[in-house]
Amino acid sequence: MSGIRPTGNLHLGNYFGAVKQFVKMQEQYDCYFMIADYHSLTTHPNPKDLQSNVKQVLAEYMACGVDPEKCTLFVQSMLPETAELYLLLAMHAYKGELEKTASFKEKARKQPENINAGLLTYPILMAADILIHRAAKVPVGKDQQQHLEMTRDYARRFNRVYKCDVFNEPAAFSFTGELVKVPGLDGSGKMGKSESGNNAIFLTDTEKQIRKKMGKAVTDEGPKPNGEMSPEVQNLFTISRLVNPDTATHFEERYNKGEQMYGYFKLAIAEDIWKFTKPFHEKIADIRANEKLLEEVMERGMLKAQESARKTLNLVRDAIGLKRIY
Repeated sequence: MSGIRPTGNLHLGNYFGAVKQFVKMQEQYDCYFMIADYHSLTTHPNPKDLQSNVKQVLAEYMACGVDPEKCTLFVQSMLPETAELYLLLAMHAYKGELEKTASFKEKARKQPENINAGLLTYPILMAADILIHRAAKVPVGKDQQQHLEMTRDYARRFNRVYKCDVFNEPAAFSFTGELVKVPGLDGSGKMGKSESGNNAIFLTDTEKQIRKKMGKAVTDEGPKPNGEMSPEVQNLFTISRLVNPDTATHFEERYNKGEQMYGYFKLAIAEDIWKFTKPFHEKIADIRANEKLLEEVMERGMLKAQESARKTLNLVRDAIGLKRIY
């Protein structure tokens, strides 16, 4: 089992899309969960902030219940074996297929001044993250399905070229059978970081910040006579059901009656979100303040991840014809 999460504060999309599953999965599977700081380098983050961000996300994972005693929780850049597999897989990845990925097109559109090779080869690095542990199941959101399918392609391609069975084909995993996608507040799609900062509700947001963001959440001009709900309003109901289904049911009844209730609805969602996230605040602060604990967790995670990664690389090097070095 393998899980991949970016650096940057966790938001509701991260929590309901993956982290909640991580907590359940660690009780039943041999899990590897990773903080993807290599991936964050495509946006050229400030070096002074990078390590702090990694520790912040680590603290947030642990506060959410991801237990380093029950899983392998590690930082991507502390596992150099991943970079080697990334290089070896890149020898069998092709420019045309990489340019067609939805994530590359989107990021190239958003940052036309910084279309770097890391953006183009993001799916290869993601494949290396998964295949380095020969994962069988991967808890990805709907937006990552294309990358997972590419990982499966690279696994098949490697096995075919070198006439071996080093890699299995990892499958998407969800306890519910569905891959969760939490919508954003700006009406553009999934919840995530944005230039405005108003598309996501982070677990560390204060009550005031949550109210302000929800107040700016995109809606429409009001309930339609035929009862048809716009995608933007559907997004609000999706978020509401996640944090308090009773609130969603109440306002859905009002919506179906044609009542104009968006302002009250957004205020109610904000209150529900704050009740949901408030318990995380103190836990995150306590763990983040314990530098010794965080360093120990990162070191222990690195050693456990290296044991798995080096076994895989020995098999990969044997298949290619390279000398074993691990």
